[in-house]
Amino acid sequence: MNKPDLPARGPIAPRRPSQSHHHGIDRDDDYAWLRADNWQVVMRDPAVLPQDIRAHLEAENAFTKAAMGDTEALQETLFAEMKGRIKEDDSSVPAPDGPFCYYTRFVTGGQQPLFCRRPRGCGEETILIDGNALAEGHAYFRIAQVAHSPDHRRIAYAVDTKGSEYFTAKVIDAETGAVVEEAITDTCGGLEWAMDSETLLHVWLDEEHRPRKLFAHKIGDAGGDRLIHDQTDPGLFLDISLTQDGKYLLLGTHDHETSEVSLIDAADPYAQPRLVAPRETEHEYSVCHHEGRLIILTNSGGAEDFRIVEAPADNPGPTNWTEIEPHRPGRLILDITAFKDFLVRLERENGLPRIVIRRFADGDEHEIAFDEEAYALGMSAGYEYDTTTLRFTYSSMTTPSQTYDYDMATRERTLRKTQEIPSGHDPSQYVTRRVFAPAKGGETVPVTLLYRKDTKLDGTAPLLLYGYGSYGITIPASFSTNALSLVDRGFVYAIAHVRGGKDKGFAWYKNGKRAKKTNTFTDFIAAGEYLAAENFTSRGRIVAQGGSAGGMLMGAVANMAPDLFLGIIAEVPFVDVLTTMLDASLPLTPPEWPEWGNPIESAEDYKTIAAYSPYDNVSAQTYPNILALAGLTDPRVTYWEPAKWIARLRGTDTGSNLILLKTNMEAGHAGASGRFDRLKEVALSYAFALKLAGRT
Repeated sequence: MNKPDLPARGPIAPRRPSQSHHHGIDRDDDYAWLRADNWQVVMRDPAVLPQDIRAHLEAENAFTKAAMGDTEALQETLFAEMKGRIKEDDSSVPAPDGPFCYYTRFVTGGQQPLFCRRPRGCGEETILIDGNALAEGHAYFRIAQVAHSPDHRRIAYAVDTKGSEYFTAKVIDAETGAVVEEAITDTCGGLEWAMDSETLLHVWLDEEHRPRKLFAHKIGDAGGDRLIHDQTDPGLFLDISLTQDGKYLLLGTHDHETSEVSLIDAADPYAQPRLVAPRETEHEYSVCHHEGRLIILTNSGGAEDFRIVEAPADNPGPTNWTEIEPHRPGRLILDITAFKDFLVRLERENGLPRIVIRRFADGDEHEIAFDEEAYALGMSAGYEYDTTTLRFTYSSMTTPSQTYDYDMATRERTLRKTQEIPSGHDPSQYVTRRVFAPAKGGETVPVTLLYRKDTKLDGTAPLLLYGYGSYGITIPASFSTNALSLVDRGFVYAIAHVRGGKDKGFAWYKNGKRAKKTNTFTDFIAAGEYLAAENFTSRGRIVAQGGSAGGMLMGAVANMAPDLFLGIIAEVPFVDVLTTMLDASLPLTPPEWPEWGNPIESAEDYKTIAAYSPYDNVSAQTYPNILALAGLTDPRVTYWEPAKWIARLRGTDTGSNLILLKTNMEAGHAGASGRFDRLKEVALSYAFALKLAGRT
């Protein structure tokens, strides 16, 4: 393996002493100055970032560019490879709704999607929204939800031009493209139409970037939007959705462990929302509507992995709930959709997903079956209610994505689309495996593997190990065109399905949060140790990768087991956990307390977080090579978290490995917005891994 050789360690951030006091504990933070006092304004206008902070971030970017200068040709090659696997004029399978079918497509060379429709069956295409045209002149551009009105006359959409996730919504005439309504500002991107096709509901973000208020906007009404609901609790998220049958708008309030749903009659959007079940800590539920009754997915009554109940829509309280699908431990019900004649649920058992169809008339059930050892499955309800067609997607680490239409009545499966790989892909040349790594407490951690058939499994192969492990999110074993660029160069690509996700049921999530958070980190380390012991790789040949909360995982394992890893790729990493959870003014802090704990109120939570927070546990030791990626306007993981972390690492590390930070000065949490620009960021990360492994 090639060891990077650079004359300088990188920019040294000045230490500016800062101290805080909580629960009788003094805490020093010499790099707190990297947090801009005017950060709320920076989210909207990056130009106002204080000059000393900007200068430091730009110096870090310059150093990273210099350190990776010997990989520029490789980055271009990787970019070309990954771009070559994308069908440039790709399009989605049209989704029918009444007289039209709606779909997205791309044009050759275009970075942004086009949103289109055509008459059902056949007919001339109408381009509703041209993302490429709208993106002109913007360094960053992203379209959030696009929603057509029930009468198909109008299209509402929301755009973000800063990466800060403050969206501006507009309404256009579907036939002419003329703007009907301008600049509904500061929305979270979610938009829903009422039944009258005149009223648009949207959620407003406050100055702390929290979804605070639900408004109803009447097209053409100059009197201003009408407030429907004001969510004053900073610890709760607010969202709006529509039932499959279009009868009810669902007003949801929730954090990471508790939810509450209220019904708004879609025919009377200004009516007072009607509560389904009052909020109870750790009670999560979601709602569908079917022929005058609610179908409710709930974890009430000790149903850790969820059960399904029903209740009359006009009196939906818990006292009227009747169970229709009982709780079965280890079988996690993820989602339900109610069509006119069928109830569909997506569930996971033994780490693998499946779709189950139930006929309302007689309760008859059947599954949609799959054969591969590890795979990913997605379900799309579409726009229609009175239909027998369910759309789903299937892929595996070796099988490109396939889109199917499934007739729930006849059980016929129709392949509508297979992901095209223009540069070519032969699945027979690759192997997908699912193995289980022994972990702390007698648990086993599922690990999904991808490698070429001709890769020698004698310990000499470098391995990229990806992990996340928070919020109950499961990383699917899905097809990745990008990963092939590593695998084709001799890497083994692995996903560790660690505790903190729901890969093995809800308990898998519970045992990787709050006081048990360190299980996430030890699971990941156990996965790496197992893969080395089984000769998929060896110690010191593993490059770990994770983003956001997965970036926290990266920081933790770098502290705990630095000699296991050759390198760490930490994308928008949540590494300054204690500082963030102590700052109630930050967008996500109050809603995140159920996930991490509240160190402001609880001394125990403070000590728990302080014991693992990556930034607080940087110590004098030799760290692996590290690449951290950040976004200046990121409202989720603020730019200063990775900036502070890298500054402390550079001032503490006793080794001579690369420690790099690259901040996208024109983007937020998701990185570059264009489909090709994003590939350049992936190319940088992969070039870093290949450089370390000597596979350039």
